Formats: sequence, structure tokens, C-alpha cells
Amino acid sequence: MIRSLVRQRFFVILVLLIVMIIFFTITQERFFTLSNFTVILTSSSILWVTAMGLTFVMIAGGFDLSVGSMMALSGIALGYFSNQLDLNLAVAIFLTLLFGVVVGGLINGIAIGKLGLSFLVVTLGSSTLFIGLTQFWSGTKTSAIENKNLQILAYESLFFIPNQVVVMILVYLILLYVQKFTLFGRDIYAIGGNKEAAKLSGINTVRIIVLVYALAAGFAALAGVIQDARIGAASPQVGQNLIFTATAAVLLGGTSFSGGVGGVSGTVVGVLFLGVLQNGLSVAGVADYWQLIVTGLILIGAIGLDALQQKRRSSAARAVSDQK
Repeated sequence: MIRSLVRQRFFVILVLLIVMIIFFTITQERFFTLSNFTVILTSSSILWVTAMGLTFVMIAGGFDLSVGSMMALSGIALGYFSNQLDLNLAVAIFLTLLFGVVVGGLINGIAIGKLGLSFLVVTLGSSTLFIGLTQFWSGTKTSAIENKNLQILAYESLFFIPNQVVVMILVYLILLYVQKFTLFGRDIYAIGGNKEAAKLSGINTVRIIVLVYALAAGFAALAGVIQDARIGAASPQVGQNLIFTATAAVLLGGTSFSGGVGGVSGTVVGVLFLGVLQNGLSVAGVADYWQLIVTGLILIGAIGLDALQQKRRSSAARAVSDQK
């Protein structure tokens, strides 16, 4: 039991997270405070919701390079709905999320799920497309969002819990339920484990793949809403590095590039690990470029560990097959 648990990547990262918190608490007197932990959580909100959607895509055996550019495009869409069309904020946010779901599902989902194209090629192309649309729609300019109610999402609290954290918790609980207690969640694991076997068992693989890419785009759009709320404006210059940190968080949480394993609880651990690391380095006065270097090294290490675990699983599967 203990040996099996230690082999789980997210458990190792959880232990390292605890060790890191203890280290920064001892070495940095400003680290272990309620206000700083609030900063860690709220500053991780964009990464959190994006990584949640990406987790489902990777469990299904895919990948989405376009989530960062979708976040930026959705932020511009929210600014248009709110400023130009003068819509109620709730309606503008709903249309922004719907925009992300529809565009992500139609472009990425159908091309990958229905047409069978490579997810790397498709999402690389859609990422470039979304960047171009963002620049075109915004005129390459940042525009303030005039609706003051948007600031409630970024700066107000519900029962002393920041609204961004409330959104994070709701996203996690909803996706955890979907992952564990719905046929959709089980089908995602089946497709990631063996797509052909899942198809032969009666699973509509095309529909599930379209839905997971639509879901990832929808949560990227939610990240765009949060981004707009945090800065009070719609900016085309956001999201460039989001895919790298989101990928690192998902991999650190135990989800594999090969599909069929992992989950949103592990992703939570991965996001918190990166959030605590970046915050601790900032509190310690470490330059931003060192934070990027460390994050990059962690991503490389996570990819290497994922490849090693895939190799071990393949060897174990061959051993079982040989015994039969």
C-alpha cells in the first residue's frame, strides 16, 4: 500500500510541497501569513481553471496548445460584449464562456475527434489562429472594461473567502464529480487508455473528444474572464506562457501524456506546488527570470518522469502478457 502510494507522482509532489512550505516558513518571515497564502491562491486562479480543463484533455490522450491564446481571445470577447454591446455583466460572461466552448469544440474538437487529425498540429494551428484573431479584434490595444461589477470577481469575498478562490473551489468540485461519478468521466479514461477498445465497446469517441476540447476551451475562457477582472481591462498581451505552466501543473499532478491516468485532485497539488514555489521565490527576492528558469526545469523534469513511468507501465504490461 505505502509502496504503491509513493509511486504516485502527485504524492511525491505533495510531500515536496509540504517540505517547501516548511522551508520558506523557516527562511522567510513574511511567507507563512494568511495574507500571503491568500495571494498564493488568488494568483493561481488563472492557472488553476486552465489546468483543470487541460487535465481532461490529457486524460483522454490528447493535448491542447491553444489554451493560452484562447484565454486572451476570450478576454477580448468579454470586453466587446461588455463595452461595445453594453450587455449585462452576467450575460457578457455567459456569452464569453459559450464563445470559448463553441469555438474550441468546433475547431479543435471536430478536427481532432471527427477528422482524426493530429492534436499537436491542430492545436498549434488554432493557437496561431486565436492569436491573430485576438490582435485583429483588439487592434493590438488594451482597453479598459467599463463595468465596475467585474471588479467584484477579483477583489470581493464571500464569507471571507475571496471570490476567485470560490470559483476555484467550485470548478474543482464540479470536475471532480464529473470525473468520478459520470459516464462522461469514465469514457474519458477509457478513450485515453485505449481509444480503439473504447470505440469497440460502444463509446462514442468522437463526441467525447469534441466535448473535452470544448471543455478545455471553456475553462480557458473562464481564465480570460478572471484575467480581465484582475486587471480591469481586456488585453491581447496575456497568456503567452500559460500553456507551459498549465502543462507542468497537470504533469506534476500525475496525469500522463499517454492518457488514461491522472485526475483533477492531482492537478490541484501541481498548481499549488508551482504557486507556492513562485511565491516563495518572490518573497525571497529572487529575480523573475530565475523563477522562469526553475519552472522550465520543473517542466522538463515532469516530462522526463512521465516518460519514465510510461516505460515502466509498458514493461509491466509486457511482463503480464508474457506470463499469460
